Amino acid sequence: MSSPINKTFSVTLEQELAKSYLDYAMSVIVGRALPDCRDGLKPVHRRILYAMHELGNTPNKPYKKSARILGDVVGKYHPHGENSVYDAIVRMAQPFSMGYTLVDGQGNFGSVDGDMAAAMRYTEIRLTHFAQTLLTDLEKDTVDFSPNYDGNEFIPDVLPAQSPNFLINGSSGIAVGMATQTPPHHLREVMSAFLHYIDNPQCSVYELMEHMPGPDLPTGAQILGTQGIKQAYETGKGRFIIRAVSHNEEIDGRQSIVFTEIPYQINKAKLIEKIAELARDKKLEGIHALRDESDKDGMRIVIELKRDANDSLLMNHLYQQTSLQTSFSINMVGLCNGRPELLTLRKIFESFLQHRLEIVTRRTRFEFDKAKARAHTLEGLSVALCNIQSILDLIQLAPTSKDAKEQLCGKRWPWSPMSAFEAALRESLILPQHLPYGLSDEGYQLSAKQADAILEMRLHKLTSLEQHELRDDFEKLIAEHSEAPHLRVLQKRLAEEITVMVHSQADLENAIAASNAFFSPSMEELKKLDEKTFLEVFDGVPQAEISKGELSEGLDMIAALSAKTNFLASNSDARRELKQNAISLNKEKVAEDYKITSADLINNQFLLLQKGKKNYYVIKVR
Repeated sequence: MSSPINKTFSVTLEQELAKSYLDYAMSVIVGRALPDCRDGLKPVHRRILYAMHELGNTPNKPYKKSARILGDVVGKYHPHGENSVYDAIVRMAQPFSMGYTLVDGQGNFGSVDGDMAAAMRYTEIRLTHFAQTLLTDLEKDTVDFSPNYDGNEFIPDVLPAQSPNFLINGSSGIAVGMATQTPPHHLREVMSAFLHYIDNPQCSVYELMEHMPGPDLPTGAQILGTQGIKQAYETGKGRFIIRAVSHNEEIDGRQSIVFTEIPYQINKAKLIEKIAELARDKKLEGIHALRDESDKDGMRIVIELKRDANDSLLMNHLYQQTSLQTSFSINMVGLCNGRPELLTLRKIFESFLQHRLEIVTRRTRFEFDKAKARAHTLEGLSVALCNIQSILDLIQLAPTSKDAKEQLCGKRWPWSPMSAFEAALRESLILPQHLPYGLSDEGYQLSAKQADAILEMRLHKLTSLEQHELRDDFEKLIAEHSEAPHLRVLQKRLAEEITVMVHSQADLENAIAASNAFFSPSMEELKKLDEKTFLEVFDGVPQAEISKGELSEGLDMIAALSAKTNFLASNSDARRELKQNAISLNKEKVAEDYKITSADLINNQFLLLQKGKKNYYVIKVR
């Protein structure tokens, strides 16, 4: 019989090219370029987060070198170029690329000017709190795992995300014959729209947009019009215009235009270079000076005007000839059930709802099976306590532990439920019945697992106190799993009560509560709120009260600075005054150092202090 290796097969070039190209295309589409609509992640991002999770690289632990994480990802899960993996890590750590970063980076991770990140041997990373919400309950058999490239490790097919990350952080990628481009959205708005969809599955896109009016871009800027956004939510494709945010200032006697927010994914350095080039070529008239005054406190591009310049005309030319105004094309392509699809907003919510349904189902089954195993062990221990002297004699006389185990399992032990709750355990089907072991008319026959638990039991378990604790464990199991018969038909029950389950504190509302930690308010939005709504927005944020008289000149100075620049940039006198006033009004030392980054007077009612990017302190002015 001839070996297949020595045989020659005839194939046409067209057939071979078609088959090979299709295999390549599907590999790129499914395995690299497109995100899954359930967790919003591409395979490389999912594998990075999983590797960090496995290493215990959590927010409450010290940072680890990026090179160490990258080695685990490439060596175990993602056999591709290390540069592509590091680029993915860097992007997940950039606040100007993602609305809610998944990686907490320490070191140089690039800038909005297009600067490259430092080499992986210099930077350090760990998971963010938001990233942990994507990994919650991963160890409870909530998702399927697949073998890695060599079969020695297993990788989750999808993460048990608590929120629709496909919309929250968005995604972009180019596959073969298709591409995806989804803008980031605000977590709180997305969750509000999703919960409205659960309550009203037949709701229109217009109703959903009342909760989620549009994208929330990390670099800010204004979105002009909503028609393109509505079209994208209805069809999966759309287009909207983004315009930079600016205000006028007078600097050294000259009128100036100051840009504080620029469109998403625009390189600030190239933008300034383009404006300078147009001014040099006389294509933009009226520019006296151009400076980049951006620092750690925020973005600030200053254009000083000539004396006779028309600022409105100049702004129109800037919008037309530079990327201060640009368009963003939405193309919400993602993997749905392993197949690339153009997704509408309702389809995204529907897929995520089914994903959460499966996670809740599998998690409940896992916990129920764990409770059954625990109840089975506890019943064996209660049998041992009822026959403790006989069991001690048997163990003492047995030549080996193996013999002792066999004798424990081979004998019928006198036992009856110690109380009504043990009988209830059997009636609720938590404990196994109609098996070779267990309770019968002849007595109780121990299983191998129960025998192991008895042999491993320490002597202090024989005390009266420990016996009471054993009974308490039984009662706790009864309370937690009193509806065990319903769990046998869990799919039907979940289908009937999905709204209750999703709204429960143990499930998706944890993500809504967690969103307070990631909330970044817009000053323009805050100024439109009444007092009650303002305090609701900052519920849980440290608050205090002070009279206008107590702040006197200090408050006026802070208000003036806020109205002019919106930041207390480098004015040391302002910082010192703010610190003194803050300490005088609160015993907890609101600003115990000089790291207050901004102070805004909202509607002459509240002084909002900001420290860093996400930490706020509210002072109510009486």
